[in-house]
Amino acid sequence: MILDFFKTAANLKEVPRQGWIEKLAIMNPESVADHSYSVAVMCMIMSDVKGCNSERILKMALLHDLAESKIGDYTPNQIPKAKKMQMEDDALFEILNQLPDAMQSAYQEIWQEYKENSSDESRLLHQIDKLEMALQAKTYQNDVTTTTQHDIESFLKTAKDEITDPKLSEMLDALEK
Repeated sequence: MILDFFKTAANLKEVPRQGWIEKLAIMNPESVADHSYSVAVMCMIMSDVKGCNSERILKMALLHDLAESKIGDYTPNQIPKAKKMQMEDDALFEILNQLPDAMQSAYQEIWQEYKENSSDESRLLHQIDKLEMALQAKTYQNDVTTTTQHDIESFLKTAKDEITDPKLSEMLDALEK
């Protein structure tokens, strides 16, 4: 059963991030796994900087997009938020069902905490998720191999609107210069 979980998680390497395709017309964008890895590294560092529970935030970061291995990546305007949340819940439950019971409940609790944005770790992760998106947008903007020169302002604005942590805001400001 755990092997099936690993296979499902590995599917994230094949799921492209739809926002880059939809808004920037990038033909071969990063995968959800690429994004999740970057988010996890950022969480590891920032949780240590801020004195958060690093083990918890890393588990949360690795779970935060895992459902997309089953349902794919949807941008906010593709489907209603409530429908996406239900699809993610159903998919994550199915994925976690491949694990021993004790793990299932522990990971479901972390997933719930993430969804409810109810802890320092979940709030930090949500904001790091946006900072990573802005970082990737700037990477695409500055990448000489990228064929598109479309405006990345919507990605940066979303990050600016949702990042309230002073250290992360400072990084976003530096990124925009």
